[in-house]
Amino acid sequence: MCAARSSNRRQVTGKRRSRSKEPAWAQLPDDELLDWRICDLGVKVEGTVLEERIERLHAELSARDIRFRPHYWFSDDWFSPEGVPGVAIPFYLAHPRLARLERSQMLEVEGGTREWCLRILRHEAGHAIDTAYGLHRLRRWQAVFGKSSLPYPDEYAPRPYSKSYVRHLGNWYAQSHPDEDFAETFAVWLKPRSNWRSQYEGWPALKKLEFVAGLLAELRDKRPRVVSRECVEPAHRIRKTLGTYYAEKRARYGVDAGFSFDGELRRLFSDAPEHARRPSASAFLRRHRQELLRVVAEWTGQYKYTIDQVLREMIARCRELGLRVHRSESVVRPNAQVMLTVQTMNYLHRGHHKIVL
Repeated sequence: MCAARSSNRRQVTGKRRSRSKEPAWAQLPDDELLDWRICDLGVKVEGTVLEERIERLHAELSARDIRFRPHYWFSDDWFSPEGVPGVAIPFYLAHPRLARLERSQMLEVEGGTREWCLRILRHEAGHAIDTAYGLHRLRRWQAVFGKSSLPYPDEYAPRPYSKSYVRHLGNWYAQSHPDEDFAETFAVWLKPRSNWRSQYEGWPALKKLEFVAGLLAELRDKRPRVVSRECVEPAHRIRKTLGTYYAEKRARYGVDAGFSFDGELRRLFSDAPEHARRPSASAFLRRHRQELLRVVAEWTGQYKYTIDQVLREMIARCRELGLRVHRSESVVRPNAQVMLTVQTMNYLHRGHHKIVL
């Protein structure tokens, strides 16, 4: 997802591309488009819907009397690089055809809607401002958020009920690293009409929000210390094909081997001989797949691709165990939603929640 400074990553917005100037790859079927290299797509932020969203972000910064403006470019993911006060945006947001390919490969388009895109932009702008003014070097910043120099974990086990962190992006992302804690807090503070004082009343996280509000007020008349306009890992230099890109991405978000939940499946379904003529549990889960993914993604904030991997494992085990639906659908369906949610959360809590930077 979005990444921070130590990963060498941190992240956009305007007018839609003219249909009379569609790129050569826009009408290709997926199998042919996957053979294209990212560097050959020729994507640029200018002329895309992202221009309008960047303008909206800048208006929000102006409303908070922040004079700093990040710069933006297309890359292979959302991120803001270490030492560069800018925002990289995933190339698939450059054109509707690329967004459709992303959805077909990953089941969703991160930042694909206006509101989702703005949420990520606010987060990445927090990283960029941190870099521009060197905020993480301040001892008082470190006293609130921790040391930015701490290494980023490959994985982290979030605490969903902790009130020491704001909740902005999914996956309790603020808990992954001090840099992300700041960026998430900044994003909540920046959002117009967020009512963060009342929303976080009584939470330890409120002190972080008040700290950010005071700190940013001090920057109103100050010029940034870091003004680099470098574009790190720009799309026009990424030579891998789209096929390779998605193979690597699916592996990154996949579920590790050895993740088992046979006991839970047997509690939800049945392998008793008297139910042998009942509908199969695997078919039931396949039929309700889209609904299950939507509901569980809303509850967990997890990537649909990861949830789908857990669900696929459940379906495969149901088939191997010969499980059947032995109760009414009105009972089984909500229980299946709960089970998939629990199993996804178990996967996260076992330390398997990969932080993608």
